[in-house]
Amino acid sequence: MPSHRLTQETSWRGRTVRWDRQGSGPALVLLHGTPWSSALWRPIAEALSQRFTVYLWDMPGYGVSSKDPSHRVDLGIQGELFRFLLDHWDLGRPHIIAHDFGGAVALRARLLHGATYASLCLVDVVALSPWGSPFFNLVKQHADVFVQLPPAVHQGAVQAYIRGASHRGLRDEDLAILVKPWADEAGQEAFYRQIAQADERFTDEVEPLYDTITEPVHIVWGADDTWIPADRAQRLQKAIPHASLRLIRDAGHLIHLDAPAALASELTQWLTTAGDAADR
Repeated sequence: MPSHRLTQETSWRGRTVRWDRQGSGPALVLLHGTPWSSALWRPIAEALSQRFTVYLWDMPGYGVSSKDPSHRVDLGIQGELFRFLLDHWDLGRPHIIAHDFGGAVALRARLLHGATYASLCLVDVVALSPWGSPFFNLVKQHADVFVQLPPAVHQGAVQAYIRGASHRGLRDEDLAILVKPWADEAGQEAFYRQIAQADERFTDEVEPLYDTITEPVHIVWGADDTWIPADRAQRLQKAIPHASLRLIRDAGHLIHLDAPAALASELTQWLTTAGDAADR
């Protein structure tokens, strides 16, 4: 996984949003989740940029975007921001690929804020209650205690937490890139703050609306995801009746690193199909 760098920035309600764009062709936006950043998507973005204009961005509170402790970073705020960014980038109906709680962000922008998509691909997403790993829920209940951890203990906890998202195991260099945004004092505070502000009401608000989505929808899931088990993929497919579903073997929640070739192949095939449908 390459080191993390985004060359553009935009301001929104006092927040600084770092983003980048590469390639040419139809617009495609990639959304990350927690505790990740757009760095997780970078290798796939480079592959897809041969056929698409690919947009990467870090949500406020994550990666290299701002982490001001006075700014809320919950799913409600991120959904409003994403709708703003689509207008800022002048994207009418882009293709969307979202991972983890990026799925909830994309769904809220679509169902509550009037965004429209050429297609929507949901990869191991936060979309249905209940969600949150045991560690995530423990932190949520005691964030004020965790934020006071000594830095070395905090870093060890974050490393163990992130390792648990992979089925095959992470290389040391990949783990280092994923942990880095949370390693300094501001990052430690931001890590526990974003968990403390997580709330299932943000998915509960939109779940009854899933059957109103008209765009082509594809669900991709790691068959060995222990953070959000694959039965959620099947529930989500039932909630979006026209959605297709693909389970990828030997992949956990960090499907980008567990099965990069299989994921890239699946996304390329899906975008080809969705692009042909959009052209008709």
